[in-house]
Amino acid sequence: MRAAAIKLRGFRNLDEQSAHFADRLTVVHGPNGSGKSNLLEAVFFGLTGVSSRTRRLRELIGFGQELTRVEVSITDRSAGNHRRLIAAAISRSEGRIHTLDGRSVRLEDSFERPAVSAFMPDRLELVKGTPSLRRAHIDSFAIALFPARTDVRQRYGAALAQRNALLGRIKAGYASATTLDSWDAELARCALELRELRCLAVDSLVESFGEATARLGLVGRATISYRPRVGEGDFDALYGELATRRDADLRRGHTTYGPHLDELKLELDGRLLRSYGSQGQQRIGLLALLLAERMALRAARGRLPLMLLDDVMSELDQARRTLLVDELKSGGQAILTTTEPSQVPGVEYGLAVDAGRVVASG
Repeated sequence: MRAAAIKLRGFRNLDEQSAHFADRLTVVHGPNGSGKSNLLEAVFFGLTGVSSRTRRLRELIGFGQELTRVEVSITDRSAGNHRRLIAAAISRSEGRIHTLDGRSVRLEDSFERPAVSAFMPDRLELVKGTPSLRRAHIDSFAIALFPARTDVRQRYGAALAQRNALLGRIKAGYASATTLDSWDAELARCALELRELRCLAVDSLVESFGEATARLGLVGRATISYRPRVGEGDFDALYGELATRRDADLRRGHTTYGPHLDELKLELDGRLLRSYGSQGQQRIGLLALLLAERMALRAARGRLPLMLLDDVMSELDQARRTLLVDELKSGGQAILTTTEPSQVPGVEYGLAVDAGRVVASG
């Protein structure tokens, strides 16, 4: 699938705009503050229904506007270049709507739209922020890699919420502790499935992550690893651990053991990038992670994500810029921003953005 064109209204500083994208690489260029990053965010919002930069979706609505709407035309080559329209809208009064060819779609239905991967300065929090951000990211990647297992994370989340609610009722004297037995069993079953899914997803990245960091010039041995809180135990071990921790969980009012506390580690020479990496090393680590995911999706499903790359060239030297462009042109679709088109070797198609206006530049 390809994102062929975008049409938007009232999105940040981009009022009513439309633009077309190249099948391979589109370079969006213009001065700082012109709206380049906003255009990438609009593509992300149109395809996914969420923002790549903020959880407060009403921030996307332009000043003085009541709503924003983004439409992305997509082509499906597997269906004879059939065109489909995916749209996302958010209004100040009615909330969010996300549709595909006019019918409502869930955010999880990534198989009905192009997969999308975004590198933006704001997303450095994925490397240096809390473990919850990395857990959510690897879960999203796992769903893209294994779409038939979309419900694994949802079922674990539902079981965890039920157990935590029951802990609260028991603590308040409204239920017996023995009622936890069935939810402990359900949580243990779901935890095993989620741990397996995450392990498979991360295992698919180990080799390519190290290769990508080396190609991008990160000096040292870079590794990615999954550290499950539930260890290597089977169902009986997990169920037994939940029972052992029951008294502590009742005192705290929440579950203190399970994959909702797992960690995804990005390390350089055995030291955590989030704690010891420089800003430049963290940026390369994030880019390498996205490229590794891209390679894993190509190997597993023959499907490459649309890559949105904001200001990615500024901290790469010319040789590594060329390597990155060659990688992006090797397959799939990418849209990247830069203040200087000369930073992107071999530009074939570009969009110029200036003061919120978008025009084709060749």
